[in-house]
Amino acid sequence: MPKYYLEAIEHARVYDVAIETPLELAPKLSARLHNEVLLKREDLQPVFSFKIRGAYNKIAHLTDGEKQHGVLCASAGNHAQGVALSAKHLGLKATIVMPRTTPEIKVKAVEAYGATVVLSGDSYSDASTHANELCKKTGMTYIHPYDDPLVIAGQGTVAAEMLRQTPYDLDMVFVPIGGGGLIAGIATYLKAFSPDTQIIGVEPVDSAAMHDSIQAGELVDLAQVGIFADGVAVKKVGTETFDLVQRYVDDIILVDTDEICAAIKDIYDENRSIVEPAGALAVAGMKRYVRQHDVRSQAIACINSGANMNFDRLRHVAERSEMGERREALFAVTISEEAGSFLRFCKLLGDRSITEFNYRLSSREQAHVFVGIAVNSEQERLDILHTLQQHQPVIDLMENEAAKLHLRHIVGGKSEHIQHEKLYRFEFPERPAALLDFLIHIAGRWNISLFHYRNHGAAFGRVLVGVEVLKYDEQAFQGFILTLGYPWVDESDNEALKIFL
Repeated sequence: MPKYYLEAIEHARVYDVAIETPLELAPKLSARLHNEVLLKREDLQPVFSFKIRGAYNKIAHLTDGEKQHGVLCASAGNHAQGVALSAKHLGLKATIVMPRTTPEIKVKAVEAYGATVVLSGDSYSDASTHANELCKKTGMTYIHPYDDPLVIAGQGTVAAEMLRQTPYDLDMVFVPIGGGGLIAGIATYLKAFSPDTQIIGVEPVDSAAMHDSIQAGELVDLAQVGIFADGVAVKKVGTETFDLVQRYVDDIILVDTDEICAAIKDIYDENRSIVEPAGALAVAGMKRYVRQHDVRSQAIACINSGANMNFDRLRHVAERSEMGERREALFAVTISEEAGSFLRFCKLLGDRSITEFNYRLSSREQAHVFVGIAVNSEQERLDILHTLQQHQPVIDLMENEAAKLHLRHIVGGKSEHIQHEKLYRFEFPERPAALLDFLIHIAGRWNISLFHYRNHGAAFGRVLVGVEVLKYDEQAFQGFILTLGYPWVDESDNEALKIFL
């Protein structure tokens, strides 16, 4: 075991500003999953996130000369608040570079701690580049969010607390992974003093930089990352954190957006707290792991890493949580357009609770219905699917992201006036005038035949766009969307969209 880290964690300076957070029993999850589930409440920190630990430990160890010049970081969220509060407590100047996509509530929170906020670029990478340029000009010390030994040691105090708080060894600890600072500190310390405890990291399936790096045996730079769990949306993990994770972490499990939303609801049901998506990752991963490996009668801790949730995002979380728990089934059903067919279809569903029902006449021969049904288990969903398939064509929409994000809001039937339509999903930076900028780019040459945008309270907006592209123009259009610089998915062959749109 690296002696440096054990000593650095033991002597970390965090409690000038951070608190020792409780390790609480989650009775409902425990009963449901047949394990003793404990929640480490880092969402109760003064900045509602564990990030204050590493930020303060790093800044407190600066030399007097470094402190005189002040500190600087690039962050759109929790690390920014940790650095800002730490600098305020120590009486230092702090500059925080944040992307222009950062919600105003987070900008105001950082400014409230007395830090200077500089808005630059549309992503963390843009902000980080500008922050490094400012460091060279000003002589300020850059406080890295994860790839720094003192930051890692500060985060490792979470593990030291858990060992003090339990009279027995933990069997498993689930930890969210972004850049890897938290899990690196926790795993290094726990493996020294509780070597039989399994350390399991959790990442979103669309932001799996550490998982992919471990699989490849070297650092992997993701081309793009998912935007929902923005607190862990990292394209490339740290060199030091990667090395420690390779050595001390037993496994990494991936979860999707629906599972994260379900975990947010689980935590709310336990203690009425609302954690952010990254803060619920550990519980989401624990639930998946317990199901996959039939884990029972184990003492399991999950790190609730943060609670800086954008209020606007709650509606999206509520929508998707039932699907993450497999308690809502979504189907696209085709029935004959004749008297009585609608009633016969409804009778097939019996007395089940309907969560959503969308229908519009599109032809005189067939009718298409978008239906959501409340279910109690995955098996019940499959039974309903089997019943419906006995009587009419059905498409299961459980894994259809375009249907869950867009189609359920815009069922309207086909237009006989549209020809040669291409459908694409785009993501663009959610900042003032961003939607207008996107439309200016996309609508200059090609006719838009469909457009659905919905604000999810995230740093990036998501749209479904239909564009009329003639056959001879397809190559030029493909070249055009590549120059836009926005992440995109071609949904032209999506069967559900073909039926309803």
